[in-house]
Amino acid sequence: MAPTTLFLMHIWFWITCSVNATRPSPKFPAILVFGDSTVDTGNNNYLKTVAKGNHFPYGKDFPGKVPTGRFSNGKLVPDFIASLLKIKEAVPPFLDPSLSNNDLVTGVSFASGGSGYDDITAAVVGIIPFSEQIELFKKYIVRVEGILGEKEADKLINRALVIISAGTNDFGFNIYDIPTRRLEFNITGYQDFLQKKLQMFIKELYELGCRKIVITGLPPIGCLPIQITAKSGNPKNRICVDNENSDAQIYNQKLVKLLPKIQSLFPGSKIVYADVYEPLTDMINNPQKFGFVETKRGCCGTGLVEAGPLCNALTPLCANDLEYLFWDSIHPSEAAYHYISKYLEKEVLPKLAYDHQSQQLISLSDLTDDRY
Repeated sequence: MAPTTLFLMHIWFWITCSVNATRPSPKFPAILVFGDSTVDTGNNNYLKTVAKGNHFPYGKDFPGKVPTGRFSNGKLVPDFIASLLKIKEAVPPFLDPSLSNNDLVTGVSFASGGSGYDDITAAVVGIIPFSEQIELFKKYIVRVEGILGEKEADKLINRALVIISAGTNDFGFNIYDIPTRRLEFNITGYQDFLQKKLQMFIKELYELGCRKIVITGLPPIGCLPIQITAKSGNPKNRICVDNENSDAQIYNQKLVKLLPKIQSLFPGSKIVYADVYEPLTDMINNPQKFGFVETKRGCCGTGLVEAGPLCNALTPLCANDLEYLFWDSIHPSEAAYHYISKYLEKEVLPKLAYDHQSQQLISLSDLTDDRY
């Protein structure tokens, strides 16, 4: 074999391996977010509900040290993802009346703290159910069409990154803590019920133009401080609730199998599962890797029950929230959300730019437009 030919083959092999080993994350013109308090960036501020995070100490580590309505001490995963993708530094809530045109065309959150796939879940605290979040999205589309025109608005929606994060409240409110649905469903039946609701929601999003969708699974629900408090017989021996974690794992396994089937129903879609169970479990089991000292209670107050109105300006705080996996008794700290975001950046976002059937990279020009 001629030396030149051999050299070219080596170059070709190196390029091929490099491309496959370093799949780039796709670029998006906007980020659109649906779900619960894990991704609500302030919509509940504009509702008549006690489920709010628009008071100190929430937001103490957010830029400007202001409580924005995020249920944490700082940024949430959508904020970090938007920043990583160079869309913007924070994702505003759609209900904010001061939104600029640029705020709108680069994306917003429709999520509402306390919500879930089951509309009964939202009724517990009077917040925005998923059925209403889709109606808000329709209003968003009309506003974006007024800014960009219908054709360009369609392109924007097609190329936007959509994140859906929910499910924990459904099990907490309706099965574990307030047995609203327990007379109607066993745990298996309720898991299937919720995933049918999710499939219907994805169908509505698809019909409205969404194509790139990330669906988060459930976290280890039994390790949330509030659940440990509710189920622990010994306050000095705080351990995760095994059956609730097992339920979450089974739900996630079902979701992993379901999403490719849903994607096959919607041509041109890319629907990707985002595992939050494993990264959170890793933080719980190996806290020293992440700089955490406390993983069984929140930073706010005793860390056992405080959340929302119970975590307030009069509530004492931990000395260093960077050492706490949880901010309050339900929600992760900004530090935890940052680690989850880095995990998603590495393990999830590249899948949206990769066609597993052809084993070739999709052109990033198909996912973005320099005009936005």
